[in-house]
Amino acid sequence: MASEPQDGLTGYIQHHLHHHTLVLGDSSFMQIHLDTLLVSFALGLLFCVWFWLRARRATSGVPSKGQAFVELVVEFVDTQVKDTFHGDRRTLTPLALSIFMWVALMNAMDLLPLDAPGWAVKTVAGDEAAHHTFFRWVPTADINTTVALAAAVFLIIIAHGVKAKGGFGFGKDLLVAPFHAGNPVAQVALMPFNLLLNVVEYLSKPVSLAMRLFGNMYGGELVFMLIAGLFASWISFVPGVLFNTAWAIFHILIILLQAFIFMMLTIVYITMAREHH
Repeated sequence: MASEPQDGLTGYIQHHLHHHTLVLGDSSFMQIHLDTLLVSFALGLLFCVWFWLRARRATSGVPSKGQAFVELVVEFVDTQVKDTFHGDRRTLTPLALSIFMWVALMNAMDLLPLDAPGWAVKTVAGDEAAHHTFFRWVPTADINTTVALAAAVFLIIIAHGVKAKGGFGFGKDLLVAPFHAGNPVAQVALMPFNLLLNVVEYLSKPVSLAMRLFGNMYGGELVFMLIAGLFASWISFVPGVLFNTAWAIFHILIILLQAFIFMMLTIVYITMAREHH
């Protein structure tokens, strides 16, 4: 449990909302959140090594608990892809699995003690160093992470659409759907409206993916900060632990649900992009 913040609850929350930032040049716009990059890449590497090792050590006999868990996750994701996408899923299932596990691992960082980085710095370097050290270890509570993930998914959606229909067919779909007309003149007149609707539809997909994940994880992180700040003194240690535990148990559902939603929407959007009108 954290000690009572010097600037009160507001200062405590503001401190924990800061990123460990690297500013490029003189512009405050060009910033790199080093904590977000470090944690997200470390978790991505952890996922790859974890599943690779389990695949290398897999046996045809009675599986170990670790192998059984990995097989359960892979089978679960493959079932979701098979039920939604009726085509060659050899590349789509690994993509869906990577998205689900990576997002779930990044979300799960919210369950770690909020003040652990500050406590570690305080133990090594003292109070002053801890007060000026910032480290947020929930990458999906950073809008940059969710926007980057959504942008990558958006490019994959476009690539699938072009691959399925060809460049000409994909461009044609943007102009002639969803409104069709038998008269060529009327069809040409409808093209600007079709293009506008399709552009809005395509752009809304990454926006919805990014903002939904960010909003839920940012809100969950704020609740943890409020609980930790309100019960910061040693007198309220037991109530603070109880409230944090209760919220953490409920938050597990949000962590897994948001990873599942991000994965499922990716599959659905790719399926839609490959459909022919």
